[in-house]
Amino acid sequence: MYGASYAEIMDESPALARERERAAFDRAIDLMKRAQVADAPLELRQEATSFLQRLWSLLIDDLANPENALSAELRADLISIGLWNMSRADQILRGDAAGFEALIYVNTLVRDGLQ
Repeated sequence: MYGASYAEIMDESPALARERERAAFDRAIDLMKRAQVADAPLELRQEATSFLQRLWSLLIDDLANPENALSAELRADLISIGLWNMSRADQILRGDAAGFEALIYVNTLVRDGLQ
């Protein structure tokens, strides 16, 4: 996902692309779990939210591409999930949301759904 376009990676090896997606979600989930601890430093919360927002930004860009092979309905659903993730991460940084629990739950479901 870094350097080459997402579509190029998918063309070369869909299994490799899915493994990279799972690894990126694993990293995001790990960062959020560490950041939700009561005494977690602000820098860790910022790192977790920043990573999550970058991940979903990349995914949304790919999902918005008309050449994406997923159905239009699934792409729209995933884009909505991504936008919610980005909004929730902003709320956490502003102090308007209590924690990462909902984000961890949703991103775990998405990660587990990758095939």
